[in-house]
Order: sequence, then C-alpha cells, then structure tokens
Amino acid sequence: MSVGADTERNPWLALFALVVGFFMILLDMTIVAVANPAILEAFHADISQVIWVTSAYLLTYAVPLLVTGRLGDRFGPKNVYLVGLFIFTAASLGCGLSGTIAHLILWRAVQGIGAALMTPQTMAVITRTFPPDRRGAAMGLWGGVAGLATLVGPILGGVLVDWRGWEWIFFVNIPVGIIAFALALWLVPALPTHVHKYDVPGILLSGAGMFLLVFGIQEGNTHDWSGLIWLMIGAGLVLLALFVWNQRRNTGEPLLPMSLFQDRNFGLSNLAIAAMGAAVTAMMVPSYFYLQAVRELSPTKSALVFAPMAIITGICAPLIGRFSDRLHPRLVPTFGFTLFALSVFAFSALMKPDSPLIWYLVVAGFAGLANACIWAPLASTATHNLPVAQAGAGAGVYNTTRQVGAVLGSAAISALISARVAAHGLGGGNIAEGGTGQGPIPEPVKEAFSTALGQSMLLPAGILVLGILASALFVSHRRSAPGGRGAAATEVEGR
Repeated sequence: MSVGADTERNPWLALFALVVGFFMILLDMTIVAVANPAILEAFHADISQVIWVTSAYLLTYAVPLLVTGRLGDRFGPKNVYLVGLFIFTAASLGCGLSGTIAHLILWRAVQGIGAALMTPQTMAVITRTFPPDRRGAAMGLWGGVAGLATLVGPILGGVLVDWRGWEWIFFVNIPVGIIAFALALWLVPALPTHVHKYDVPGILLSGAGMFLLVFGIQEGNTHDWSGLIWLMIGAGLVLLALFVWNQRRNTGEPLLPMSLFQDRNFGLSNLAIAAMGAAVTAMMVPSYFYLQAVRELSPTKSALVFAPMAIITGICAPLIGRFSDRLHPRLVPTFGFTLFALSVFAFSALMKPDSPLIWYLVVAGFAGLANACIWAPLASTATHNLPVAQAGAGAGVYNTTRQVGAVLGSAAISALISARVAAHGLGGGNIAEGGTGQGPIPEPVKEAFSTALGQSMLLPAGILVLGILASALFVSHRRSAPGGRGAAATEVEGR
C-alpha cells in the first residue's frame, strides 16, 4: 500500500506531525508551575488545592497509559492520537473558562485523559517505523521535545500570565491543537492493527492503587497525617502489589507484560525515567515559589531564570541522541543524571534571599546539558529491543512509569513543602502574600520561607540518585533484537 511506502521513504514526516501535539501535552505538565501564585490569588485557594491543578492532570495522565498503549495497537496509533488530541484541546478551553478552583481541577483531569490517549502513540510510531539501529536519531527528536517542553513550559507560562492572565496558559493550546490535528490527519500513516484482550482486573487494581497512593501522599499534611490518610496510602500500596501479582499470574494478555522486563535495559530505563519524571516535576514547584515569593520576580522574569536550561536542552538533545547509539548505553545517561543531581543540589544551596541570580543562570545551563543527556538516550535504550507486536504495550509501560514518577513527585513535593513551611512557623497566608505580589514580605519571613523551599529541593536531588544507579547498570545492546529491526522492516515493507 502507498501508506507503507510513504512511511518507508520518510517516517520523519509522521514523527514531526506527532511531536507537535506531544510537545503541547508535555508543556502542560510544567506550564502551570509558574502560574501557581496567580491561580492561588485568583481563587483564594491554598497551596494544596493549587498543586492539585497539576496533580489532577498528572494522575489522569498516568493511570490510563497502560491501556491507551494497547488501544493504539488495536485501533491504530493515528486514530487514538486524534481522539486524544480532540479531548485535550476541548478540555483546554474548559480550563481557561473555569470559575472555581474545583472546576479547574476537573477540567485538568479531563486534559490528562486526552494526553494519556496521545502519548504512547508517538513512541509506538517510532518503534514501528524506525529500525532499532537507526532509532536513536528519531528518539533524539522525541526526547528533545520531551525535555524541551517540560522546561519551556514555565517560560511560556510566565509570559502569558504577565501578558493576559493565567487563563491564557490554557487558551494557547486551542490553536496549537487545531494545527496538530490537521498535521496528524495529513501526515501520519494508518499502521496495521493487532487484536488485544483487555485485562479488566489489572485496569481496576492499577487505577485504584495509584489514586489512593497519590491522594494520600498529597493530602497527608492537610489532614495532619491522620489514621485515614495512612490507611489510604497502605491500601494503595497493597492494591499495587496485588496488581503486580496479578500481572505475573496472567497467562493471557496482562496489562503490564512482565516479559518486557526480561530485557534488563528496558527495566532499568523505566526506573530511570520514573526518577526523571519525579525530579523535574518536584523541582519546579519550590523553584517558582522561591523566585516569585522571596525574590519578588514577575512570572516572566522568574521563568527566564531557567531559560538557559531550556535552550541548551533544545539544542543539544537531538545532537546527543544522534551519536548516543554509537556509545555504550550507560555512558551518556549516567553522566546526565549525575550532572542534573549536582545542579539541583546547587539550586537548593542558592535558595537564600540574597543569592546572586547570575549563579542560577549558570546552574540552569548545566542542568540543560544534563537533561539533553537523559531524555533521548533513555528512550532509545528502552525501545531498542522491543518487538514490533509489543510496541504499544512497551510505549505504554515506559510512558506510564515516567508519569507515575511525575505524579508521585508532585504529590510528595506538595506534602514536603507544607511540612517544611509549617516547621518554620509559616502559614498559607504568608505564601499567598509573597507569591502573588501583594507587597514585600518581611525579611524574617523571606529567610524562613526560602530555607523551607531550599530544604524541599533536596527531595528531587535525592530522587535523581536513583537515576544514576539505574543508568550505571545498563548493559550493551543486543545486535539483533527479537522482532526488532527485521520485524520493523517487514511491517513497513509489507504494507
């Protein structure tokens, strides 16, 4: 068929069309961070409620990913991607028109469902149209987009909040979504589908377990870590353990194919990307509260402090992705995780009321190089040996672990900030006052608040150590993956 021939000649066209929407949905993971103080003021909310604007999105994004990867295999990546893009774009309009914090959280949850439908399809198309030995360059673009979006989000968000208000961080998605829909409709081929059965017990166990765990962690400090909170966290862990047990015993088509983890690099890549998702999400929240509440920077200026991080990631990620296939898989990401952990430790040390901002720009530059060494090489290593028939499942698992990390990072940093702020004798009123520009806050409050935020930054720095350990244990790629290059070529040539 002509579609197959077009894909064989230039699969980059399809990838380009998909990453436009992929960039948008990842942008929304971090674009809200810089708008948190403005949203807090607009709705007279507290920190826990405002962080739920991010956590609701991350939660509904993470939980369905194992299923939505399979949906792409069953109904075609293009069709599922387009449905998700429509839901995401429509929900963006709902977010911008929200009149209460509850409505905003609800629409963000709907946005997450749309994003969950879209994300695995981008990775599955790469796996199914690029042979493993040439997948590094494609994953370089994919990983570069992933890293750049998470870093550009706050910068774009700062400009939009200062220019038109917090609503425009959502309204901007509407024209981008329309363009992305048209490009995908035009350029993405209709790939062959595979019939799948759906693991209903697995879906229920994983969804309920994740919700209870995340809700318990995030709301723990608000409810003084009551017995009910600990019961929720414990129940979530039990349900997730039952989910893993169920998947190991499932002889049909489990939601989480444990056979994928027989590939050591795939398993370690999942651990590393979960650490990355948690660290990036957790790092942004205290950073922007510090820059706006303590240093009294506008949303735009506070976001521009991290501009070197975004610029260097965007420039270096495709280049590093292109040559990383020629090196041992452990070298580049281990260096990246080490450099990123050191950068976050440096940010923590610099969180004082009078630290020179030039040092933030310098550290942000090193953090950008670190990000460029992580996103693309990890994605390439994770998918190198994936059989084509399991492309959707593998992509779903990989993206799920990244999003699970992000949502747990968001929940954990919320609880930790609240705890550290309370430990320093500060209440939510001080944070709201300093964070929304209602006037200078007293110097003792600035000192205490910046100390609390700096201590909170140690959490993402520590999480990145897991990424260092995981990537350091990678082994050399198999020269011929089962169902890999040959299967990919056969699928393309056979259409």
